Amino acid sequence: MLKARLISAAIMVPLVVCGVLFLSTPAFAAILAAIMLLASWEWSHLVPVEQLVMRVIYTLVMAVLIWLLWQAGLSQLVFPLLLLALIWWLLALFWLSRPQLCAAPSVLNTNLKLVAGALVLLPAWASLVTLHAGSERGPVLALMMMVLVWLADSGAYFAGRQWGKTKLAPSISPGKTWEGVYGGLVSSLVFAAVAGMLFSGSVTWTLMFMLVAGIAVLFSVAGDLLESLMKRHSGIKDSGHIIPGHGGILDRIDGLVAAAPVFLAGYLWLNL
Repeated sequence: MLKARLISAAIMVPLVVCGVLFLSTPAFAAILAAIMLLASWEWSHLVPVEQLVMRVIYTLVMAVLIWLLWQAGLSQLVFPLLLLALIWWLLALFWLSRPQLCAAPSVLNTNLKLVAGALVLLPAWASLVTLHAGSERGPVLALMMMVLVWLADSGAYFAGRQWGKTKLAPSISPGKTWEGVYGGLVSSLVFAAVAGMLFSGSVTWTLMFMLVAGIAVLFSVAGDLLESLMKRHSGIKDSGHIIPGHGGILDRIDGLVAAAPVFLAGYLWLNL
């Protein structure tokens, strides 16, 4: 399993880095849309939606919504989308504090979870595309945000294994600990400090960037826990098996989809 994870990472990371840095924004948006549609397909599996045709319809609806957002112009819609995303993730925090909510299989709970999938994935896609398109250095900024989440995830894993004792959310994900959260946060803040200075050359800018990065990373933990909650409700271990050793697409981007709109909101709010 570890060997498969390392091989997959060795292939994926250079592809992602090159794609973010060197693709035009329309090409980046299209590829990211394809990734989000795969994630939508997996989300419908976690809900769970049993009928294949309904999963196809859900994925097609998500495709149409992404296309409509692109056609309407993200610059016109980014602020309402960010507000919607922030409200949603605050509600998600409440849901995580009451993990039995929507656990019982019912038509209402299924529909609520399908709507939740749209609230998770669509603002994340729009936020990453907006970051990428923001300026000449937009691709670098988008990659910096992704690396923040990757390092937080890796830091949490290693800190949790080394020092983890205090459970974060035992009824949702027994393996996650507060020590892991702290390790992930420290890892990402160190990167934010170094990358911020290299990016801006300004101590003030770097400190504000670290603030935005820290808040976004904390919300990435909520994204991770939300997917774990969906898995626990449905009794499914992995969102999919498309990536050898890593599970599904959602298993790789669960933190990113929560962090992206929070990061962009903070970035715009502080006028970085």
